[in-house]
Amino acid sequence: MKDLNALMQQAQAMQQKLQDAQAKMAETTAEGTSGGGLVTIALKGPGEITSVKIDDSLMTPGEGEILADLIVAAHADAKRKLDEVNSALMREAAGPMAGMNIPGMPKLF
Repeated sequence: MKDLNALMQQAQAMQQKLQDAQAKMAETTAEGTSGGGLVTIALKGPGEITSVKIDDSLMTPGEGEILADLIVAAHADAKRKLDEVNSALMREAAGPMAGMNIPGMPKLF
């Protein structure tokens, strides 16, 4: 019975670590850039855009398509960085169970 109690305590500790990691992920931010810094986008949590900075040189007539492409590229860069940080947080929280594929259990990342 001691083994079962120890297992339950470990499961509760892991659940708390995962909840803590999810809370950190919700507050995590990442910034992506494109066009050599002409466009910068900041993301928070699961991918919420918190700011967009556009260099004034892109605010001229006829630059709309270029600007749109740079915004998409900056968002992709920020999202990649945010995903990397969030994956690291989940791996840290999962500890020895990181990367395990247990049938019936949700995949952690």
